[in-house]
Amino acid sequence: MNSNSIDYPPSRRNIILVGFMGTGKTVTGRVLAEQTGLELVDMDSIIEERAGRAISEIFETDGEAAFRAMERELVQELSQREGLIVSTGGGIVLNPDNISDFEKTGLVVCLKASPEMIFQRVEKDTTRPLLAGDKKAQIASILEARNSLYNAIAHGVETDGLTAEETAKPILTLYALES
Repeated sequence: MNSNSIDYPPSRRNIILVGFMGTGKTVTGRVLAEQTGLELVDMDSIIEERAGRAISEIFETDGEAAFRAMERELVQELSQREGLIVSTGGGIVLNPDNISDFEKTGLVVCLKASPEMIFQRVEKDTTRPLLAGDKKAQIASILEARNSLYNAIAHGVETDGLTAEETAKPILTLYALES
């Protein structure tokens, strides 16, 4: 922990960050890990490492269903561990069992951003298989389809115009209260 960090109660509860791509889950996760001393795990990175290929390649060769099965298996594994900051993939909410499992051992927080902000953040990213073609239209369409799932998460933080540190603040407050 850095010298500016607050001493949080020694908790082994996890912090799970969910939300659409480009909402700041990974960068906020880094700040949270630094502030709490918990280990940051990025689900997409773990899946890529275990599969030995990029998520875009998994989608292309095996399909989305195969990726979601890998994701589900990892959720079951991570929800059995303690002391983690988990940065999830944007589609984690598509299976309600994922959220249910994570809620048993951690604080689940949904990071949210406007379609315009998301587009700014992912505009040059070519690694996101669900954004092939017209990115603005894809973002709007997928967000609309998933919004009710994101809004069902008990805790949320709007990230438009916030730094990762500013996004982390209310999460750290919730974490301290729930630990």
